[in-house]
Amino acid sequence: MARIVFGAGTSHTPMLTLPADEWIHRAAADLANPELNLSDGRRVTYAELSSEVGDRYGEAATAQVLQAKAQACQAALDRLADELEAAAPDVVVIVGDDQQELFGPDNQPAFAVFFGEEVVTSNRFGAEELPEWMRTMGRGYMMDEAHTLPGARSLALDVIQGLLDRDVDVAVCGLVPDPAKAAFGHAYGFVVQRLFRGRTIPLLPVLLNTYYPPNVPSAARCHDIGRALRAALEASRADLRVAVIASGGLSHFVVDEALDRQVLDALARGAGDELRTIPRDALNSGSSEILNWVLTAGAVEHLPLAWSEYQPIYRTAAGTGVGVAVAVWRDKSDD
Repeated sequence: MARIVFGAGTSHTPMLTLPADEWIHRAAADLANPELNLSDGRRVTYAELSSEVGDRYGEAATAQVLQAKAQACQAALDRLADELEAAAPDVVVIVGDDQQELFGPDNQPAFAVFFGEEVVTSNRFGAEELPEWMRTMGRGYMMDEAHTLPGARSLALDVIQGLLDRDVDVAVCGLVPDPAKAAFGHAYGFVVQRLFRGRTIPLLPVLLNTYYPPNVPSAARCHDIGRALRAALEASRADLRVAVIASGGLSHFVVDEALDRQVLDALARGAGDELRTIPRDALNSGSSEILNWVLTAGAVEHLPLAWSEYQPIYRTAAGTGVGVAVAVWRDKSDD
């Protein structure tokens, strides 16, 4: 059977692809965002947010603090890359959310598995006329050109059948016919570029619609799908070591430390029942990517959480930014 021997989660914010002195570009996007999502379900402008909280986070948004956080984040990613290499998976399942890169309003499945031989990335951020910081981000996401990565077709077909046999009505996709129009995006490219260190490891992409109503699954449904994903993998006759990696999150574009720490604490305790009850109001916009972690938690609940790192990154005085998290599930006897 295919065995999940390693689990992980990592944020994939553009800030992780840029030096700290370039984060100002993402802060500017916050100032212009008319729908900053709050965990009570409201969406506000930056002016409205600032009127509520004032400059509460100003001291946390200084250049010196952000530089220190950048270093801490990169150290955590290095540690994750080390552990992924040590785990030596034959296949990596990446649980991510597509943001109108492969899918779009004309076809947006709630949950899909890709079974193609080749995973091709978008070249959306490769144009020479783009600002240099954006092109740097594109390289970090493997979206500077159409990169072709190996898929895990045989295992993916086993997983699709296994999910259907377990009452998960999964959508499927097996081809990227024109990467100039639609292809894999940042949730997948970031993991490969930052964590694989040039190694060629077949990918099994899982695409979860976290962002776009009306068909965003609940936290409970995501956890159930994660459990079914593990069972489907174990039902395969393939003798493979599998890693499952959640890509995205945690809270953004307004940092909610309480929510993030609640999620990480539940992961540490294996408290799936708490993850299943995260309210929909807390899971909008960027914060919806927490669902990728919930699904992954369902798939790796046989493994303990070995460690996690968390950095609440405030890039404006009113508290916009990202709750950056990196975590690993594995057998602690390997320590």
